[in-house]
Amino acid sequence: MSLLDKRTAGDAVKLLIFIVVTTVATSLLVVTIGNLSFNATNEYKAVFSNATGVVKGDDIRIAGVKVGSVKDVEIHDVDKAIVTFDVDEDSQVTAGTNATIRYRNLVGQRYIALTQGVGSPSILRDGATIPLSRTSPALDLTVLFNGFKPLFEALSPEDVNKLSYEIITVFQGEGGTLESLLAHTASVTSTLAGRDRLIGDLIDNLNETMVTLGNRDEELSQLLIRLRQFVSGLSQDREAILGSLESISALTVETSDLVTGIREPLAKDVKELRRVAGTLDRNKAEVDRALQVLPIKLEKIGRTAIYGSWFNFYLCNFEGQVRLPDGTVVDNIQYDVNAARCDLG
Repeated sequence: MSLLDKRTAGDAVKLLIFIVVTTVATSLLVVTIGNLSFNATNEYKAVFSNATGVVKGDDIRIAGVKVGSVKDVEIHDVDKAIVTFDVDEDSQVTAGTNATIRYRNLVGQRYIALTQGVGSPSILRDGATIPLSRTSPALDLTVLFNGFKPLFEALSPEDVNKLSYEIITVFQGEGGTLESLLAHTASVTSTLAGRDRLIGDLIDNLNETMVTLGNRDEELSQLLIRLRQFVSGLSQDREAILGSLESISALTVETSDLVTGIREPLAKDVKELRRVAGTLDRNKAEVDRALQVLPIKLEKIGRTAIYGSWFNFYLCNFEGQVRLPDGTVVDNIQYDVNAARCDLG
C-alpha cells in the first residue's frame, strides 16, 4: 500500500469517528433539552371546563417532576374540553387523582399537575378518563388582574411583574412564596404612601362625582327608564325593522344602478353648476341690484299688460353700425325720438 493510500484511509477513519461522536452528542443534547423519555407510557384523558392555553407538548407533572406530556386537546360536549396525555408507566395515576391546569410562567405557558386526592387508591387502567369533578381549570388571570388594576397603575413595570408572579404562585397553592408576596406587598404599600396626595385627589374627585350623581338621581332614573322603553320598542318592532332593512337594501341597489347610469352627465352638470356659482359670486353686487330692481320692473310690466294679452313697446332710441363682410365699419347709425314718454324711467 502506498503512502497516499495510507493517508487517505487515516483521514477516512478520523472523519467517521468525528461523525459518530457528533451524532451521539447531538442526540444527547436533543434528549436533554427536550426532556425526552423512552420509558413505557400509559395514555389517559381528563375533562376540563376550560383548557385555554393548553397545547400539545405541555408538561404533565407529579410533585413538580415531569412524568409525561399533552398529546391532544379537543372539544367535548360542546362546552368542555378533553385533554389526552401520556404518563410514564412507573408513575401511578389512581381513581383519586386530581388534574389541575397551572401556569408555568407569566408568558402564559401551562402544565397539568396530577395530585392524589380523596378517593379510591386503585390504579387507573390505560385509556381511562379523569372526570370533570376531579379537574380544575387554570386561574383566570383576566379577572384576577382586573381586580388589581388600580394597584398596578401605581407600580413600576418591574414591581408589577414580581408581584404578579407571586400572586399566581400563591393562588395556585404553591407554598414557599407567601413571605415573598408579603414583602412585595409592603413595597407596594410604601409606594402608595408616597402618592397619598394623588390618591386623596382621586378620592375627592370620585366623591364629587358620586354627589353629582346623587343629586341627579331622578334624571338618571328617568334616563334609564326611557332607555329601557326604547330598547323594548326596538325589540317589539324588530320584524318591521328587519323588513325595512331588506327594502333599504333593494333601494340601495336600484339607486346604485341609477347613479351609475347618470354619473357622467351628473358630473358634467355639477361642474357647470360650479361655474355658475362662481360667476354669481364674482358678480354678486350686480345680482343684488338686479334682485332689488326686479320687483319694480315686474310691477311696471304687469301694469302694461292689464289692457290685454299683449305689450305695447315704443322705440325711444336706436344705435347701430353698418359693417362690410371684411369687418370695415361703413357708418354709425344713432336715432333718438326725444319723446316725453321716453323719460318715464
